[in-house]
Amino acid sequence: MVFVKGNRSPDSWHNLCGRGGNTILNIRRAVSSDSEVLTSIAARSEASWGFDATFMNEFEKIYKVSEEFITSNSIFAAEEDGAVVGFYALVTKGIEATLEFMYIEPSKIGKGLGRMLWNHMISHCQECDIEVIQLVCGSEPKKFYLKMGAVSVGEVDSLVIQGRKVSKLSFSIMRR
Repeated sequence: MVFVKGNRSPDSWHNLCGRGGNTILNIRRAVSSDSEVLTSIAARSEASWGFDATFMNEFEKIYKVSEEFITSNSIFAAEEDGAVVGFYALVTKGIEATLEFMYIEPSKIGKGLGRMLWNHMISHCQECDIEVIQLVCGSEPKKFYLKMGAVSVGEVDSLVIQGRKVSKLSFSIMRR
């Protein structure tokens, strides 16, 4: 069984269908010193989809989670036994947000952590009066986002590989 403790109140404890043992996950705001670990998680997670070295070299140049980015945006990290195992990052502008990052350690994919981060993100957006989340993603994680309720709104050019198209998705936040 996995128990999740949010960073706001005792009401944010969630019981996820865990796979063996009891583990406590905590979601907290990321701090600037998390920069390297978040960048590493993003790279390992992206690499788990089987991309070649050329793609990954470009990815790591473009998708670095800088200290400045962390202090300027809404970024939350999920910890398991004190180690960061996933995170998401929102860039907000008025009532809209862009999901810039949502990455999980490859060994944790498929175990409920993505859903837990997604649900935390939706709660955070509701508290901040954000009405729409926009995101782009490759075909690999697209299934997850569609399952969470996002809808496809088109395609855009990849920042990593010229000529590659990635999906653009949108998610409307329900008011509480």
